[in-house]
Amino acid sequence: MHEIQIARDLSSIVLEVAEREKLSVVTEVDIIFGRMIQVVPEIFEFAFRECVRESIARDAKLNIEILPIRIRCMKCNEEMDLSDLWFICCKCSNTDVKVIQGKEMFVKSIEGE
Repeated sequence: MHEIQIARDLSSIVLEVAEREKLSVVTEVDIIFGRMIQVVPEIFEFAFRECVRESIARDAKLNIEILPIRIRCMKCNEEMDLSDLWFICCKCSNTDVKVIQGKEMFVKSIEGE
């Protein structure tokens, strides 16, 4: 369950930004994960809540967005989202592809007062 370590890291970022911006309370946090990170949102949210339980972010609304995997074919240069984990170009069937989206993991925004 790598969600626990990810929650620790991202909650640290949220709290550092809140302190730097002199927030007294964090009201909302938007987090982005690429599909390849394979985060289970429910497990991540539970872990995140534990990490911020005694902080100014304890009641923050947590929004989690999962980005699809997007590849570019190195043969025909076609870009496409993958609906499954077959890394094959849908246009020319080439397997030489580059992942251009789907490995992200970051805090998109933090709102507070």
